[in-house]
Amino acid sequence: MATGVHLRPLRRALAGACLALGLTPASGARGEALALAELKGTDFAGGAQKQFGAVHYGERQVNYVYAKPTQDTATMAARFALAALPSELQVLHLRACNQDVAGQCRVEIALNGQVLFSGPNRFPAARFQWESFALPEGSLRVGENTLRISSLEEQGALGQPPWFMVARAAVGPRDLPLAQGPRLEQDFHVDLPATAAPLPTPLPAGRQPGFGLRGTKGWLWRPEQYQAELPTLAAGGGNFLMICYGSMWNLEGYPEWPEQNAWWLPLPEKKKQAYLELLRACQSRQVDLCLSLNPNLSSSRPLAYGNAADLEALWQHYNVFQSAGMTWFSICLDDISQGIDAAGQASVVNAIFGRLRAQDAAANLIFCPTLYWGDGSGESAGYLETLARDLHPEVYLFWTGDAVVTPRITRAAAQSYRERSQHRLILWDNYPVNDGAPTLHLGPLTGRATDLGEVCAGYMSNPMKAENEINRLPLLTCLDYAYNPWDYDPGRSIGQAILQLGSTPEQRQVLKDLVELFPGMLVHGKGTGFNPVVERFAGLLDTPHSRYLADLYLGHVQGVSVRLQAAFPERFGAATATLGQTLQTLTVMRQAAYGSAP
Repeated sequence: MATGVHLRPLRRALAGACLALGLTPASGARGEALALAELKGTDFAGGAQKQFGAVHYGERQVNYVYAKPTQDTATMAARFALAALPSELQVLHLRACNQDVAGQCRVEIALNGQVLFSGPNRFPAARFQWESFALPEGSLRVGENTLRISSLEEQGALGQPPWFMVARAAVGPRDLPLAQGPRLEQDFHVDLPATAAPLPTPLPAGRQPGFGLRGTKGWLWRPEQYQAELPTLAAGGGNFLMICYGSMWNLEGYPEWPEQNAWWLPLPEKKKQAYLELLRACQSRQVDLCLSLNPNLSSSRPLAYGNAADLEALWQHYNVFQSAGMTWFSICLDDISQGIDAAGQASVVNAIFGRLRAQDAAANLIFCPTLYWGDGSGESAGYLETLARDLHPEVYLFWTGDAVVTPRITRAAAQSYRERSQHRLILWDNYPVNDGAPTLHLGPLTGRATDLGEVCAGYMSNPMKAENEINRLPLLTCLDYAYNPWDYDPGRSIGQAILQLGSTPEQRQVLKDLVELFPGMLVHGKGTGFNPVVERFAGLLDTPHSRYLADLYLGHVQGVSVRLQAAFPERFGAATATLGQTLQTLTVMRQAAYGSAP
């Protein structure tokens, strides 16, 4: 799977580099312009926010610089990361103001060492206002970028004029919407709709869905989990369900299988029949079920690309399911540490695809390459060029977006990757996957370009592991986006998803509160294992004189846990257990900080 059944350390480092340094981009609801990065004043290191607080002139999360003699508080800098560069020129949008006396503080604004502005600034006194600064060509970089703001004033003391304050910054197109209220990513909350509305959002007459293939996969799921999620998938406009290649491992402990990934052996009969039953259930709902295998991950006997016997052993599984009417198949070679050979991989994929097509001209095969993210440049370039040359042109490729795990997926990166690989893409979106970590990602899908369906033939969500029931909340928003990306509204989508999963006011309110506790990694711009409840509680513990706030927050989380179990006594058991683990962590943290139980 695209984050790995366990994301490899290198992949996790890449994902972290793309997320930890950057701020969450705009959601892109209803086709509006997207920001490459958005920053709060408090995201700038340095400045004087710690001395005099971050709330000023009606804005919170503010930072500011004083005159040069104040040294450390005379400059501040923020970092953000880009997985790819935009094709069009961008600008820096800055919401800032001057001190509360007449005159304008002289400042320098620089991006990656290139000066964007120097001199008396053009912001008003004691009132925040947006201004824009053009970014010179070449000033943005793939990877880490640093935005630095420094005072140029030669005289002045700490706490005295002149000073310069910043509340927000954004890098994006000139027409980036700025005057509206806080976005979901800046101040996440859920407005429960008064009445239920169709989900997915209906299409205008004559318009086809944004992605032809729309669905999800499992995450080490067992057959009963797939069966349980099939009704929600179909009702939400989904038409595709992929069996996680980890589900084909020996999760059940069959004695006839010598190890976890014994791909060269026939499936145990009971396991085979369970997935054939799933295939029949999918067929009855007009959902395409896809078999996926990864013979080179977590296996003591990785497939040898030129070995005829290995090819036969791999083929047996595809043959079983194709004989039962399956038409979609996948070979995944992601997150492997051996056999990273594009030509050898292409030879195996082509051989399996040829056999599938020989038996059924309608058969489709998706290959997940080892380098499955980014815009196709850098380390991926040679690998993808080999696939472009050697891989059968009708094989699809899985692609996870601008990075392995990313709050923003752009058409530009998709177009570049497709042009380099010369194959049709299916977006394997790493949301709301938690990689088995004790956390939940429940908020709506955000940050996906509205026109990705013009480049990607399909959209597949990567789900949470054990918490498949509560996974229905973000899944419904993913399907809503995939069906109608042009009118997709994250706030509307998550509100309607809650109404679908909850029948009573009590059920809907506790689901709302749970989503607000765990709005998801996309909202926070973090990785798959990020737990916002733990991080928020840690922040309260680290804030002086805030014990009462920490205890109030802990009490709120406890209350949500109690109400969730009361409202859904026979549902969401795995989510309740994950919330319980989180509460245990908070309790230990609180006792360590204050020396007593709450």
